Amino acid sequence: MLRTPEAVRDAERWTAHNYHPLPVVVASAEGAWLTDVDGRRYLDCLAGYSALNFGHRHPTLIDAAHAQLDKLTLTSRAFIHDQFADFCRELAALCGKDMVLPMNTGAEAVETGIKVARKWGYQVKGVTPGQANIVVAEGNFHGRTTTIVSFSTDADARADFGPYTPGFTVVPYGDLAALTAAIDENTVAVLLEPIQGEQGVVVPPEGYLPGVRRVCTERNVLFLADEIQSGLGRTGATFACEHEGVIPDMYLLGKALGGGIVPVSAVAANRDVLGVLEPGQHGSTFGGNPLACAVATEVVRLLATGEFQRRSAELGERLHAGLRGLLGRGLVAVRGRGLWAGVDIDPALMTGRQACEQLMERGVLAKDTHGSTIRLAPPLVITAEEIDLTVAHLAAILAL
Repeated sequence: MLRTPEAVRDAERWTAHNYHPLPVVVASAEGAWLTDVDGRRYLDCLAGYSALNFGHRHPTLIDAAHAQLDKLTLTSRAFIHDQFADFCRELAALCGKDMVLPMNTGAEAVETGIKVARKWGYQVKGVTPGQANIVVAEGNFHGRTTTIVSFSTDADARADFGPYTPGFTVVPYGDLAALTAAIDENTVAVLLEPIQGEQGVVVPPEGYLPGVRRVCTERNVLFLADEIQSGLGRTGATFACEHEGVIPDMYLLGKALGGGIVPVSAVAANRDVLGVLEPGQHGSTFGGNPLACAVATEVVRLLATGEFQRRSAELGERLHAGLRGLLGRGLVAVRGRGLWAGVDIDPALMTGRQACEQLMERGVLAKDTHGSTIRLAPPLVITAEEIDLTVAHLAAILAL
């Protein structure tokens, strides 16, 4: 007797319906593959929204977690533990920044960035107290806290969660003129995703990010890059900003930083920015805990080799070439960079959800977004043969 139907019913019965998962009940995983409670294997082409860049249960990361579990897991930031300085130093070096502030989730990193930018604006830039504003982009996805959804343009994320936090100006993504016009004397930061993931892996026009960097410098405004999904190897570089030679004032990091084992996020910036914080002004009980730091330090060391960035770049070329071959054969658009792709299916054929359900039946797991769009973001440990398998299964469902 199959166990999946009952497990799905139990999940629906006992949990709030804030997600609409595919009816797969995962029991174990290794590398790029998942196995469900009935023993069926699936190729993971979502990788936990980039939280699993290094695959499931990467041996180096699992070993680090096991070793730390036997010693120390939590102290709170009331004390310093022996894993903390190594993590902060090595992540700062990877980012080319002076300082790191560790947190837990991506949304916490974004909230931290917002708070730091506002405080910097008042203390350093001299913005009128209580008047700081931040410029953001339409189609953004930075998390789901009350403040963050206040500047979302996604009705599902925003509707019925007001009253909303003020202090944000929304402009079209990729429109440098609109962004420039929105900056005034009280603007403290521009907050952007270098590639918009939830929107469907939308890459901005060439020259946009360098333009944002230039305008921020000219107007004395911080450039906050949300690299929570796009960073740490996903696009074929350590950070997506690198593809256009852009260095933001602040990196917001998460997801892959925890190695798929523990939630780890961080803000990385120079001392003249992060240095505005003083004791008691911001924190987290679990932020920068020993277990998180032990795992995340190994993540940083894996990235420091450059191996995963190269894999993403090389295999990404193979993935995108395969997907482009399906244009006009059921696909109407393909976007992305590295091992990250947004695929628009002809809506006359099926919705994105229907496509993901059909892929699931063929043993490939992906995620839909916005109508007939699906996202592909496999672990960076995927092989060339598994890339080809993914494209072949997509081609097969489009031909049905």
